[in-house]
Amino acid sequence: MHVLREPLRIVRANLGAYLVMNAIIFGPFFLGMGAALLFPDLHASHMASMQEDGTADQVTSLLDNFWLFSLTILAVNTFTAAGLTILLPSLIVPFVGIALFAYKAFFFGVALAPIDATVAKTLIPHSLTLLIEFQAYALVMLGVYLLGRAWLRPAAVGARNRRQGYVLGLRQLGWVCLPALVLLVVGAFYEAFEILYLVPPLVAD
Repeated sequence: MHVLREPLRIVRANLGAYLVMNAIIFGPFFLGMGAALLFPDLHASHMASMQEDGTADQVTSLLDNFWLFSLTILAVNTFTAAGLTILLPSLIVPFVGIALFAYKAFFFGVALAPIDATVAKTLIPHSLTLLIEFQAYALVMLGVYLLGRAWLRPAAVGARNRRQGYVLGLRQLGWVCLPALVLLVVGAFYEAFEILYLVPPLVAD
């Protein structure tokens, strides 16, 4: 039960920061959507870049295998988005991963902007995917915020120096990453399910 209670305690104790992390994600995301609706060429160029770097083809090649598709989504979300974008940079430079993910969230919005009826329909089931996965990223961002605060202001966590503050910050980061990982697993399997089974009937009409 401690595994459940400790992350919840940390989030409750830092609820304001957690809400700010949500704002940092959803704000740029909706700005990206708005920018794509106002400037359709922005959406088109972003999608073209995904075609050119092979991202779209890779997704298409996995659509025949639910489990492989799910695990690929999980790997990308965990290692690329959460790990390489938010977590790893913040272990070196305090808070930088938060800014990097805000930038990434903007282009999520650009890619998912409801520029036509088909895309708008896909957002109906995909909204739950976004909610689940964005909460996972918000938890990781909260963790790197707590790490950065403990690192720069050791007294805030009762540490004697920055080295001890960094260690205590890492401990808090580890605790909030546990529920984040659970959410990423749930989100990956739901995302694969909705793309394979829920979206096709919606866009077939």
